[in-house]
Amino acid sequence: MKLKPLQIGDLTAKIPIIQGGMGVGISLSGLAGAVAKEGGVGVISAAHPGYLEPDFEQDPMAANLRALACHIKRAKKISGGGIIGVNIMCALSHYEEYVECCIEAGADLIISGAGLPSDLPKLVEGSSIKIAPIVSPPKTAKVLLKLWDRHYGRTADLVVIEGPEAGGHLGYSKEAVKKYAEEGYEKEILEILACVREYEQKYGKKIPVVFAGGVYDRKDIDYYMSLGCDGVQMATRFVTTEECDAAEEYKQAYLKADREDIILVDSPVGMPGRAIRNPFMKAREAGPEKIQKCYGCLKKCDISSIPYCITGALVRAARGQVDDALLFCGQNAWKLREMTTVHRLMEELQQEAEN
Repeated sequence: MKLKPLQIGDLTAKIPIIQGGMGVGISLSGLAGAVAKEGGVGVISAAHPGYLEPDFEQDPMAANLRALACHIKRAKKISGGGIIGVNIMCALSHYEEYVECCIEAGADLIISGAGLPSDLPKLVEGSSIKIAPIVSPPKTAKVLLKLWDRHYGRTADLVVIEGPEAGGHLGYSKEAVKKYAEEGYEKEILEILACVREYEQKYGKKIPVVFAGGVYDRKDIDYYMSLGCDGVQMATRFVTTEECDAAEEYKQAYLKADREDIILVDSPVGMPGRAIRNPFMKAREAGPEKIQKCYGCLKKCDISSIPYCITGALVRAARGQVDDALLFCGQNAWKLREMTTVHRLMEELQQEAEN
């Protein structure tokens, strides 16, 4: 069966696949533009997109805003008018400035998680940009959609359900991740879908829901759409494409990873994450990193108590210093064994699964 397009208001993605935002520097304009060109939704990460700018060390905020605007415009050009979104973590300092930058630069969509994007409707008021919260446990969806409804009289244009097998920061405790690994996550998906349907009826519009976390192939896509989802969000599989903006060493780290190398780690953001166990993470098991510089990237961060500087660790990853870096990845990263292109991957994901 052919995959149905993903309709987000007046935006149509020919293929119902959103490429997940990956920072620092893993999904910028090269990857996002290529995915959107193929008919999916390309997503740029707002986590330090300016890490390669000459003034990044001196003025990271100015470098990031300038680079983000450039990447949005470049991705739109590469895509030929495709859908370009930006992932902005709620935990980031200067969240409002990033939202404003997305609007001014012409992004189509803001996807926001790592906390509750409570004031996002107010920040985008008067613009045509679409907004999509990332929700994890059903309670998150219920609280946020109710809050947006009561305070701003509007609802989401898209909802992303992030499951427990996702890469990067997770909206679950380590204990919850282990529980869902044993019991499955279907019940929670159906509960979130039911919550979203209530607001569809109230606002008289379709609110598409996509599932993220451990989505690897067409069988996975078909499974989540059979539950009632309108599409999926995938990140890990796009890392080992030629168009991915990461350094070659980063991509090779994915290809070399074994199943037992994928672990849950503690993040300075204040929530667990999923990453590859490399020399850097082994060293953190023995003790915290000696932090040389603070980039002021997180709203709540005390360098005297965190295990490592997440900006430094992710910037080193993007630059290819993979033994001294944080290598975020999804649960199924160990399955990757060869490089591909965005075009070939999107073609593969559209092929019907064999029974």
